[in-house]
Amino acid sequence: MDLPPPSSGPADHHGDLHADVSVRPSVAGDAPALGLIQARAWRAAHADTLPETALDALDADGFARAWRSAITSPPSAKHRMLTACDGPQVVGFAALAPAPRTEETGEVVALEVDPGHARAGHGSRLLAACTDILRKTGATHVRAWVVDGDDARSAFLATAGLEPIGVRRILDVAGTHVREEAWSALL
Repeated sequence: MDLPPPSSGPADHHGDLHADVSVRPSVAGDAPALGLIQARAWRAAHADTLPETALDALDADGFARAWRSAITSPPSAKHRMLTACDGPQVVGFAALAPAPRTEETGEVVALEVDPGHARAGHGSRLLAACTDILRKTGATHVRAWVVDGDDARSAFLATAGLEPIGVRRILDVAGTHVREEAWSALL
């Protein structure tokens, strides 16, 4: 299933002229696509690590509501949402926030690419845009979290220069405890 183009955003005054691939600030109309991308990406990435009940409970509409709120009412100027596009089609996104209890670390809260558009450079473009923004907002470090067993995410972050820092946390995903490890790099 193809993802819909955003339903609102900057006016297109040039007909069908679009960048081949791009990363831009998210707009509220991206939210339904972002929710769908998150659910699809998590189902694909964690099919072998999370129980089927947890994967079935992932709610694209709930994710979309949360991302719409993050886009339209960010808690601070350091909270940002970015959307990756392939032409006019939304294919991925990233969410940035200040890391808890530190001024110098910015956190990539989410970075997801639709499985049908994986390995086309969208994740790398999103991460590069995130680090550019973090530098401009005064961060000296970037941090991201990796679910235990997500070897593809670990390899992606390692290639980008991040490494595990020995900090772990446990999240509740639809009643399932999910272990994550923090990865970080100096900007």
